[in-house]
Amino acid sequence: MSETRVRIAPSPSGNLHIGTARTALFNYLFAKKNNGKFILRIEDTDADRTSQEYIDNIFDSLKALGLNWDEGPDVGGPYGPYTQSERFDIYPKYVQKLLDSGFAYECFCTPEELEAEKEEATQAKKAYVYSKKCENLTNEEKEKLRAQGRKPAIRFNIAKAQKAFYPSSTLEFDDLVKGKLHMDTDLLGDFVIQKSNGAPTYNFAVVIDDALMKITHVIRGEDHISNTYKQILIFKALGFDVPEFGHLGMILAPDRSKLSKRHGATAVSDFVKEGYLTEALINFVALLGWSPSDGEEIKTVDQIAQDFRINEISSSNSIFEYDKLKWMNSHYIKQIPMDKLKEMLKPYLSKYNLGELSDAQYTKMIEITREPLVLLSDITDAVEYFFGQDVRIEPEAQTETLDTQIAQDVLKDFVSKAVDWDWTEENLHSKLEIFRGDWKEKGVKPKVTMWAIRAAITGRTRGADMIGVLEILGKEKTLYRAEKAIKKAAI
Repeated sequence: MSETRVRIAPSPSGNLHIGTARTALFNYLFAKKNNGKFILRIEDTDADRTSQEYIDNIFDSLKALGLNWDEGPDVGGPYGPYTQSERFDIYPKYVQKLLDSGFAYECFCTPEELEAEKEEATQAKKAYVYSKKCENLTNEEKEKLRAQGRKPAIRFNIAKAQKAFYPSSTLEFDDLVKGKLHMDTDLLGDFVIQKSNGAPTYNFAVVIDDALMKITHVIRGEDHISNTYKQILIFKALGFDVPEFGHLGMILAPDRSKLSKRHGATAVSDFVKEGYLTEALINFVALLGWSPSDGEEIKTVDQIAQDFRINEISSSNSIFEYDKLKWMNSHYIKQIPMDKLKEMLKPYLSKYNLGELSDAQYTKMIEITREPLVLLSDITDAVEYFFGQDVRIEPEAQTETLDTQIAQDVLKDFVSKAVDWDWTEENLHSKLEIFRGDWKEKGVKPKVTMWAIRAAITGRTRGADMIGVLEILGKEKTLYRAEKAIKKAAI
């Protein structure tokens, strides 16, 4: 059997979309499962929409996800170049081969003539199919058209190819994901394979590239199914082996509409910027349409690859559940070793002066605030009260806690007693236990006592372990904030 070879061929017209990332992942998993090769090819023929920034983003995003390719633009390989714009000299001879065999013909129709045909079909309430008016032009007629300055596009002859390789106008293939698929190719119409400016179209270039790169399996989104029928016929007409095809269901937003930026992040780099871990992203994306055999959802890429079965991918669309991704991300954050997490969080703390804290204090701050983190970026808001002399009091903490007489009395008592405390973790724990006990004897619940102190010191009624917070802030800053809360109270 030939070596399994799959590819991902993104167009650099934007940052790598999460849907493309899933397609890349399933190709990667299929290659690893079958000891094959995973190839990256950049399809940059649309010069107006292509940018080096997007190419770099594709590289960086795939690498961040751990989807390292065996062959590609940057690593080379035996079937390069792997950037489509560098392959333009390859395509003309295959166009000529189709012309010589009669599987393609020159089309001199102007955009206005084609638009008129489409309008006529619309008026007749019919699906538009090219009229084939240029199929049987004589050489003399072609020369006259050339003399008028017309440059021909090249169209693929659907009917001739269909008749040459299939007994009827129905083309059928076994899809790796969806099972048997079929279509009446009379509905396709003779499509352009080379534009009048000499540039190859997608459906033609992708066949040549896949054939010459010896791609054995093409795994991509179901929006390509109509293209697959066209491409199979081109493979056949050129005498190439036809790869196996597998088409993945679409990824939809929770409201079952097309996933877009209005729902949240959609590009891999956007997710990373927001604080999603690439390990969580890749794990989550693998479960969009596929399930592990043991039911365990938390898996590494290598574990998923060992278990991956393409025939068990759901043929239905998948719902992108942001809440589930956040749960999974939270799980992965909890597994990060402290030394590594400290460094990973620093980019999200750039608005603060980390120089205010010693390394021990910084470590302690992360230790006591990491538990509720869902995104790495959550740390920005979670640690605000550790920096600066003053603290921003949340409206709810002010009105529902600090503005009460009980809170004011607690804070006055706290300041008068804490000024003499030894400011160590062990002693703070002991002193606060006694402090809460004293107020409990006065009929004030311990949590109410601590709410008053927390609101004054952190500006919030919920947050990290209070002993740790006081230890990091220190006595001077703690008492300053407590006294200021007393002064500001609207009693």
